[in-house]
Amino acid sequence: MLEDLDRIHNTEPIIDPRSVMFSRRGGSQGLDRFEYLQTLVTEFQDTDSLDMLTEDRESFVEFGIGGLCNLSLDKINKEYILQNNGVKLVIGCLSSPSEETVLSAITTLMYLMTPASRQEITHTAVVECMLRFSLSANRRLSNLASVFLQDYCSVEQVEKAQSLQGQSALGIPLPKD
Repeated sequence: MLEDLDRIHNTEPIIDPRSVMFSRRGGSQGLDRFEYLQTLVTEFQDTDSLDMLTEDRESFVEFGIGGLCNLSLDKINKEYILQNNGVKLVIGCLSSPSEETVLSAITTLMYLMTPASRQEITHTAVVECMLRFSLSANRRLSNLASVFLQDYCSVEQVEKAQSLQGQSALGIPLPKD
C-alpha cells in the first residue's frame, strides 16, 4: 500500500477537484492534500465498514463520500466498495441536503460502474432521481446528472424512468443551493 501512496504523491493526481477544498480550508488538522489522502487510505484500511456515509452529521457524510469518491478510482478500492454494499450506501447519499455530498455521490456512482454493478447503479429509482436532478436550476447538479443519464443509462432506462415520474414515492429531495 505504501507503493500506492508513493504513486499518488509522485504522479499527476487523478483527484476530484471538489475534495481538494478540504485541504484549501486547512482541514480540521491543517493537513496538506497528500497527508489528507494518506489519512483517508489509513482509515479505509483500518475500518471494516462504510458507515461514515450513514452518520447524522452532514459534514461527516460530505467528507466521507468525498474521500470515497477519490478512493473509488483505484481498482482495488473499487472492488472493496462494491463487495461491501457500497453502491447502496452511495445511492443513499443522493438524498442529502448538501450539494457537495450529492455531487460526490453521483461522481462516485460513475466511478463504481462496472458490468457487474451497472444494474444496481442504473436502477430505475436512480435514473428517475438523475432525471429530477437534471432539471435542477443548479447548473453543477443538472450538468452532472445529465452526463450520468447520457453516458451510463440506456435510452430505454431513461424512457422507463420518465414514464414513472410522478407515480413513484421515491421522494429524494434536491439538495439546497
